[in-house]
Amino acid sequence: MFLSIAADAAGQIRRVHALLSLQSLVVVLLSINRLGEMTTGYVAPNQFLRWVDLLNMLILPVISVLVAMGLRAVTRGSALPRIGDRVLSVVFVLGVYLLGAGYGSHEVTNYLHGRFCASGVDQLCAIIAYHDDEFSHWVFFSGFILINLAVLFLVPLHPATRPAVGWHVPALLGNGIVFGLAIFANLSFEPIGLDLYVVAAVAVAALVLWWRRRREPLLIYYAVVYWFGLLSTAVYTRVF
Repeated sequence: MFLSIAADAAGQIRRVHALLSLQSLVVVLLSINRLGEMTTGYVAPNQFLRWVDLLNMLILPVISVLVAMGLRAVTRGSALPRIGDRVLSVVFVLGVYLLGAGYGSHEVTNYLHGRFCASGVDQLCAIIAYHDDEFSHWVFFSGFILINLAVLFLVPLHPATRPAVGWHVPALLGNGIVFGLAIFANLSFEPIGLDLYVVAAVAVAALVLWWRRRREPLLIYYAVVYWFGLLSTAVYTRVF
């Protein structure tokens, strides 16, 4: 019995590491996709989208959502669902919908904005620019914060069966810093807007939950991701 519980606990934290490593890979691929030149070709002869837009809209975000689903499944384990689980499941599904709608709105209009409206001021380009820079961001970040809070607040309902000690801590820190660097790049090298408040909100939530359960693997990860992103941005903007 004891050996079975220990094996389940070891398997749980290994699955968490595997999922977070996959998330780190997605973050790296997103950066390469956005900043590199390999995916700037058109998807089809009618030039409806570039590969960079299609991958950012339909492939890489889907993997991130599946990772979040996996983290929720690992956190819950085989525990019977509670009312809190059901509420957070609704929040998660709503967040996924909004995230997808935000990506869809942004990637298409960002492509059109950059290609046809770089110097345009007519009404059509003004509408495209609004969808690209404003509306899609509100929808995307609404979904982003709901998904992350649905994962975060599941942890107190189902604490990990094995606390993060030993080599698990640097592994969590490493994956957290990879994602934190992506947040730093987004906040430091692009105009800061709604994203700063979303990052700060998730950072505060992660810190409060981590303060109460300091050995929870996911709470360590989330605290590192968002506080590393915020603090590194603060240092960079003050120095440069």
